[in-house]
Amino acid sequence: MTQAKGQHVSKPEFIALMAMMFATIAFSIDAMLAALPAIAADIAPGGVDQAAWIMTAFLIGMGVGTFFTGPISDAYGRKPVVYVGLAVYAVGAVLAWVAPSLELVLAARVLQGLGAAGPRVVSAAIIRDLYVGRAMASILSLTMMVFLLVPAIAPLIGALITDAFGWRAIFPAFLIFGAMIFVWFGTRMSETLAPADRRPLRIGLMADAVRQMFAHPTVRLSIMVQTLMLMILFSILTMVQPIFEVSFDRAESFPLWFGAIALASGVSSLLNAAIVGRFGMRRLVTWALLAQLVVSTTFVLWMMADLPGLFAFYIFWQWGVMFQGGLTVANLNAIAMEPMGHIAGMAASVIGAVSTVLGAALASPIATLFDGTPMPLVATVLIACLLASVMMQMMRRAEVAAA
Repeated sequence: MTQAKGQHVSKPEFIALMAMMFATIAFSIDAMLAALPAIAADIAPGGVDQAAWIMTAFLIGMGVGTFFTGPISDAYGRKPVVYVGLAVYAVGAVLAWVAPSLELVLAARVLQGLGAAGPRVVSAAIIRDLYVGRAMASILSLTMMVFLLVPAIAPLIGALITDAFGWRAIFPAFLIFGAMIFVWFGTRMSETLAPADRRPLRIGLMADAVRQMFAHPTVRLSIMVQTLMLMILFSILTMVQPIFEVSFDRAESFPLWFGAIALASGVSSLLNAAIVGRFGMRRLVTWALLAQLVVSTTFVLWMMADLPGLFAFYIFWQWGVMFQGGLTVANLNAIAMEPMGHIAGMAASVIGAVSTVLGAALASPIATLFDGTPMPLVATVLIACLLASVMMQMMRRAEVAAA
């Protein structure tokens, strides 16, 4: 890690802070999961499916904000973008807290997502400012571990708050979370982008940066695979609560099951951080996808044969999908960021915006396929991993050809 002037955070503290900034997204989504039935009963006459738009609206705002925060941070520095993003996030949380209708809550959630893009994108850019190559992948893996661990406690926190104070009280929890990041980041981190390295905020330069990224076959394919991985994650987030409630009649214990799965899957990020230096990012992503293809194919056949033990297999399968996330998302991000160090902020924005917006857009219609069984979700993961595996082979051939 190349210390910026005045930088005084240790490596463990740096990882913890970057992970906290990453986790803004996970906490803002997962804390709402257990509250969906209460939201539906209060302001969503269309039921839980309509209430789930509270998560989709946040993702839309985050996706839009993600595209702009990177180039702005390239022009004006990393810290101002984090401050403004957290301020917008706080305003969105307050508006959602007091909004009298679902439509206004959704609008506020879009604003909240727009603000959350600031810490999310800038954290990736800061990591790229200070690290390169497999070291960057290792740091991203450790931050991703927290991203995966947050779902272990967020639904339970949301459930406890909802039971004690009502679902609207979740939004003050978001305010507290954002304030903690604001103070920690503001007092402990120095600016990592020197004035001499900043790029003016010009449309021509932004367009040129985007052209550079999509002209690079490895970057282009990495973004496409990351999109599929996020589509899987968003599909699970929108369908997991109905699956536990309708398919397995376990609505009350859902936060505990979901938390246990997330805790267990967090091991994958630790594993990735430990072995990525030896095996490399592309190889680990490829292996994880192939393993998921085997497990998901077996699960589809299991359901088609109507064999016993469906709930146990589903728990194992969902753990496997989230375990796969720890071995893929951070590595794919590192693969795409590696050649783009000269435009790290812009690269982080484009990667985040394209993968998030397209991932959420692809996941939305999948949620409507829910038929009371896990089959649509499992089949979606199977198809996505198959396509991603093909793209990873294309990436390998492109790298060999370029060598």
